Amino acid sequence: MPALIRDAPAGVVLRLVFGAKAFPYNDEKPGFQPPRSKAPSEKAVVEDVESSDNATKTDGEKPDSASSGSDEVQVVEWYGTDDPDNPQNWSTAKKSFVLFLICLLTFAVYSGSAIVTPAQPAFVEMFGVSKQVSSLTLSLYVLGYGLGPLLFSPLSEVPRLGRNIPYMVSLTLFILITVAAARVDNYPGFVVLRFLQGFLGGPVLATGGASAGDVLGFHKIPYGLTVWLCAAYAGPALGPLLSAYAVTGSSWRWTMYELLILCGSVFLVCLFALPETNADTILLHRARRLRKQTGNLTLQSQSEVKQGNMHLFEVMARHLTTPFRITVQDPSIAFINIYTALFYGIYYSYFESFPLVYMGIYHFSIGTMGIVFLSIIIACALAALTYILLLWYIYEPYTVANGIGVQEHRLFPGIFASIVGPAGIFIFGWTAREDIHWVVPTVGVVLYSSSVFILASVIFIYLPTTYPKYAASLFAGNAFFRSVLACGAVHFSQPLFEDLGVGPGCSVLGGLSALCVLGVVWLYLHGAKLRAKSKFAGF
Repeated sequence: MPALIRDAPAGVVLRLVFGAKAFPYNDEKPGFQPPRSKAPSEKAVVEDVESSDNATKTDGEKPDSASSGSDEVQVVEWYGTDDPDNPQNWSTAKKSFVLFLICLLTFAVYSGSAIVTPAQPAFVEMFGVSKQVSSLTLSLYVLGYGLGPLLFSPLSEVPRLGRNIPYMVSLTLFILITVAAARVDNYPGFVVLRFLQGFLGGPVLATGGASAGDVLGFHKIPYGLTVWLCAAYAGPALGPLLSAYAVTGSSWRWTMYELLILCGSVFLVCLFALPETNADTILLHRARRLRKQTGNLTLQSQSEVKQGNMHLFEVMARHLTTPFRITVQDPSIAFINIYTALFYGIYYSYFESFPLVYMGIYHFSIGTMGIVFLSIIIACALAALTYILLLWYIYEPYTVANGIGVQEHRLFPGIFASIVGPAGIFIFGWTAREDIHWVVPTVGVVLYSSSVFILASVIFIYLPTTYPKYAASLFAGNAFFRSVLACGAVHFSQPLFEDLGVGPGCSVLGGLSALCVLGVVWLYLHGAKLRAKSKFAGF
């Protein structure tokens, strides 16, 4: 528990106030000796720390860099393969807890998108806006969480910042904006605040996958990403249900109060319990501690060696351009981002038909329609179980034996998922009639939602295996593309269903989904050729 608090944001603040005596690291305790007989790359660090320590004890004062015996840089690395500060070596319980917090944060922010949908009729009545304009409260939030990661997620890859600073800064601002959104008394102001909510809440929606990769071994990352995707799926599905029964008449503010309670609670837990997971950041902090402890200024982390004397803002600028540079310079990433945007836009368009079916045809109340969204949770559970079984019996053994191997091999389940998806849309669209029980079209919802989950899973595995070091930037670029199209889908899908009807409208979406089959098949067959054309070299 002390180590968990020490590495959390609250622990960092306490150490700044009270010094190293508050939750000390092992290398700050009296008599600490770095382990011997470790990897050769760490031998210089061990010898240098010991010699500097002895000099301090003999002379009674800390030596400068010249007295350390060498002006050459000594790279600070892990104290061996079993170093407890390495996130990869954390206990299963600690890794699970960290992943749980990331998922909880993801769920809270994602639920904020759809939590406002039950209040849209109230906006029409109270503010005199059209149905299209009332949908801005959803679409601009979605647009915001596509733009926000472009700023915050690449910054989480800067070793001097790490994951926690972008997480906590953006979440703090998100909560403050939510307070303002709960009290605003005009509709344009509320819409602007909704965009800012999405912008500030978006980082975890892209960085969460990178955090999972920080603590899990390569062959276990798919399990972590699957769990994280479950949280991302559950947020929009349960958002309407969370607020459906609280929104009555003019009580639309309860959508924001509930979001504030949820995210505020998650913030407090993360403040005291979410440790830093970026390995480069942890090693940089270790190097700073050792320099302070020994006075040996030649001790540097690998990230400090690589970045040299670059100013923090210069480093930040290079990282902020990474999502765009990867997309432009790697054709496979560009194709994946465009492809993901297409099926994500179809996904958001599809759910705009729910009120027409369940409230218009089956005469459900807003609250009862919210319960129907639980079918997405059922779909998520079925798809996650199926995919985890595939990982356990097929893909984990393949990864253990081959490492990354052929990346496109992991896309294969997506081909079958992309075939099932259009079938689910057609079942929903053409069985939504008063003479057919509402459960039948809901089966189509389960089929379609399951297929999208598996398709997203294989893509989210494929992305970071291309450039593991830039996982947060990869997810940020992908989030931008899919969110921009989803934002538009919220608006163009309404006239689609109103003009064509539910059945023909779903046929249009089903036809577009069928085209997505060709996309994933083409990527499966030609992805390696696209990756070979990449000009992205990183830095």
